[in-house]
Formats: sequence, structure tokens, C-alpha cells
Amino acid sequence: MRVVRSGRVDVGVLLRRLRRRGLNYDPAEVRRPEWTFDVHRHLLGREAVGPPVEGGVWWRAKPLVAAYEFSPPEIVRAYYEPGSELSGRDMLLEARLPGVRFLMGVRVTGVREETTAERTLWGWGYETLEGHLERGRVDYALVKHHATGEVEFVARSHSQLHPRAPWWMRWGWRWFGRRVQLRFYRRAGQRLRRLLHDPVAVAPATVERSPGRGVSLPDPLG
Repeated sequence: MRVVRSGRVDVGVLLRRLRRRGLNYDPAEVRRPEWTFDVHRHLLGREAVGPPVEGGVWWRAKPLVAAYEFSPPEIVRAYYEPGSELSGRDMLLEARLPGVRFLMGVRVTGVREETTAERTLWGWGYETLEGHLERGRVDYALVKHHATGEVEFVARSHSQLHPRAPWWMRWGWRWFGRRVQLRFYRRAGQRLRRLLHDPVAVAPATVERSPGRGVSLPDPLG
């Protein structure tokens, strides 16, 4: 994790460094009550019953989910190499809080696609890398329920604040970290719905740049 209070940082350099980092947790550690488990569901719309309809809600939402465009930019922005394969993609997440930003790395470690008589599902998940403020995994999925025609956006996660986080971070997490986390999931669903139904009114969330060129982030207080 890198804390940025002001000034400019080279995102391209930080993004390239992620390739040398491994996960910051062992999945065998994940258990209650030490870890927080979440499931958030958002209805995106309805289409004809049966598998996803070409040009319908499910198909239009898929590229938005793949590009992480549902992320609310006032909370989290993402930087990654354009054109990179989704599976194995490294992303630098910029978590934005008043007067400070946290730059943290994650890696897409799974892409899932399945179709049954009841539903069609497509999604992907990332896990936290060394240096991340938190530890854990988040999975995002688009689900079309064939019987009803409903299309859902589902986020599942297990997470915890890193046990070796400094005292001031533990204090801050106790006061506002969990609230920001829940707000992210709520706003992600709201944003994806707006992108589908009123895209002109939605500001960009994901900034894609080539790590070869390098990118500088503006002063967060500016």
C-alpha cells in the first residue's frame, strides 16, 4: 500500500511493480469470526425469459463489469493496462478518502462462466496483493435468471483489515472503514444501473493507461 496525501505519483511505475508481488493472505486462513463475509445483490433489469437476449441487459452489462466501470469513482478508481487479458490482470486501486488516497494492488485470479437450465452466469474475481490495506477476495458476477428474466449484479467477498496495519489505520477502520466498504457495494450497483439506462449522466470510473507510458495522478486535494 502507498499513502498519497498530495503531489503526483507515477501510476505506470507502481503498476509494473505489481507483477513481482504475490497474494497477501492464504485462503486457508479465511474463517469466521476473524473475516467479514458479504453478499450484495442488485437488480439491473428484466428481459425476456430464457437465456440472455442479444442487446439486452445482460449482454450490455458484461463489458462494463469486465472493465470495472461499475466502481464509483468517488470511492475507488482502477488503473490497468488497456488490452490486457482479464484473467491474470493486475490492477492498481486508488481508494479515495478526504485528503488522502491509498494506492493498492490486486490481481484477477479467476474468471467464471456457466450456464444451467435455471441461469446464465458470467463473472470474475480479484485477490489482494502484498502491500494492500486489506486481505481477501471479491467476486463480481452477472446472473440472468431464465424463469423470470431478471438480471442481477452480485458481489461476494471475504475480507479483513491487514493484521499488521498501523495503529492509526486500525483506528480509522473502526470508525469509517466498514461504512465506506458497504457504501462502495451499494454505489456500485446503483452506478451499473445508471450506466445501462443513462450512460451520458455517469462520469468515467476506470482510467486505463499503458504502464509503458506511465501516468501521473493529480493532487487529490485539487
